Amino acid sequence: MAPPTRQALLTALILLICLCADSKRLAAGGQVQTPQAAITRITLTAGRSTVIETDFDVTRIAVTNTAVADAVVVQPREILIDGKGAGTVSLIAWGISRREQYDVVVSQEVSNLQQQLQALFPGEDIRVNASDEAIILSGQVSSNPVMLRAGEIAQATSAKARVINMLQLPGGAESQQVILQVRFAEVNRRVMTELGVSLFTGATGNNDNIGRLTTGQFSAPTFDKLERTVTEGQTVTSGEITFGDFLNLFIFNTKYNVGVLIKALQSTGFFQSLAEPNLIAYNGQDASFLAGGEIPVPVVQGATGTVTVEYKEFGIRLNFRPTIAGDVIRLKVRPEVSTLDFGNGITLSGFRIPALSTRRAETDVELRDGQSFVIAGLLDNVTQDNAAEIPLLSKIPIIGYLFKSKAERSERTELMVLITPRLVRPLDPDEVPPLPTQPREFLPAPQGDLGPQLEGGGGTIDAPPPAAERSQRP
Repeated sequence: MAPPTRQALLTALILLICLCADSKRLAAGGQVQTPQAAITRITLTAGRSTVIETDFDVTRIAVTNTAVADAVVVQPREILIDGKGAGTVSLIAWGISRREQYDVVVSQEVSNLQQQLQALFPGEDIRVNASDEAIILSGQVSSNPVMLRAGEIAQATSAKARVINMLQLPGGAESQQVILQVRFAEVNRRVMTELGVSLFTGATGNNDNIGRLTTGQFSAPTFDKLERTVTEGQTVTSGEITFGDFLNLFIFNTKYNVGVLIKALQSTGFFQSLAEPNLIAYNGQDASFLAGGEIPVPVVQGATGTVTVEYKEFGIRLNFRPTIAGDVIRLKVRPEVSTLDFGNGITLSGFRIPALSTRRAETDVELRDGQSFVIAGLLDNVTQDNAAEIPLLSKIPIIGYLFKSKAERSERTELMVLITPRLVRPLDPDEVPPLPTQPREFLPAPQGDLGPQLEGGGGTIDAPPPAAERSQRP
């Protein structure tokens, strides 16, 4: 064999040995680094579907969260993706010798809301962004009604999502807090008239006659322990008479042993209540105020008969929620005034439980900063007439009025609520006004004060002077 041929065989043998060494190193676990391909991003809306195509036959796919998006292979090289909920998931597709990864971004179904708002409010810069639990409105609008209506439409399209209205108005206020100045004024007037007569005899009677005449409308005397004894032809009577109420006029004749009780009363009453609560609330948040108290109410629990106590609130209450829309404040207010009503109360297990007389109003209004509105005309007129008479006797002319009784009651309650909202902002430290204090020393310095003699510091007023000043003193 020629020398060149022998040299070629030697070179081929060396290359074969190197290839064998590389194959052993790869079999031992070595890997060849390859550059990673860019991840493809797929965007779609919840409730919509899209189809992606691959350049290889897909044998298997996987989705990280099927609640956000789902995928299925419809053709060897086509994948159908369905958007279900807002979020981002990864889609991985495998082929025989290849693998691809995609990022699937699913957004809320707000594209229709965007188109609807643009159709309803042409020329307005309204942008809609969505997250998992909220819809955000941003941009610039020309008027307050457009801002409020856009927020209401966005809330109606998604009952579960929270709407954050960040639309801006030209020249809108920066404050996000509202102070509500409220004045409650209540006036109550009462007039009552009572008239009645009760006739009666003494406990021993008159000429062996004992009697009482009353309509029963008012309290009348009662007889007790009546006794009649006959001894040696003489009759002796005894007894007691009990008065529950002497009413207004009480007349008793001891000679004839008869008496009369007259109920003749006219009373008037006047009640006035005024409260001026001030309450601060943040934009869109509820705030409440109560000036009153609580009454204990016993409650019987089930078949065991156990009595527990629950407390019911009464007094002057105010609930409101402000919404700041530029220079306009939208208020949802609910003022309420409740008082104890013992006349309509009940007695339960020996407890006197009063009823609650409540006046309440609820409304939505729009005001500018510093403007006021009044809720008035909350009138409550009550008239009650009770009459009682004894048949036949009450029809006798002139003296028939002695056998009649009556009670008349008239009551009128009027409530007025004056509400003034104002935009407020926190005060800087140099803007805090001084508190109302007395312009004099709180406590006078006692005689022989030891403050200057202390070395450890006796306060900013009576502390000892610095060492430099003490050294200069003679």
